[in-house]
Amino acid sequence: MYTFVLPLLQAEGSVPGFDPTMLLMIGAFIAIFYFLLIRPQSKKRKETEKMLSALKKGDRIVTIGGIYGTIHNVRDTTVIVKVDDSTKLEFLRSAISTVTVAAPDKEDKTEEKNETEESKNEE
Repeated sequence: MYTFVLPLLQAEGSVPGFDPTMLLMIGAFIAIFYFLLIRPQSKKRKETEKMLSALKKGDRIVTIGGIYGTIHNVRDTTVIVKVDDSTKLEFLRSAISTVTVAAPDKEDKTEEKNETEESKNEE
């Protein structure tokens, strides 16, 4: 097939050694690299930037080092993460890999139970 297509693409008096099919091959490689490498990376970067900008107090997170915790305070470039009852660590925003759904604190649950028990007692 190549022997039939090549004479059709090359005109009389064209530059010897110039093969227009090479331009098609280069264009195909550029398209493949764009759709398989560049586009997915830029999409992932945008999603990560959106996630990091939406951080708020109470979100459960996982850092790139594998530390699980709850956001205690949010600053411009850093986040204070409550890992344990008495342990708080400060991380850069870029060190957060994933955010899970915010879970209510244990203290909030006990307060809700006390409020419901008080309302039952009043009735």
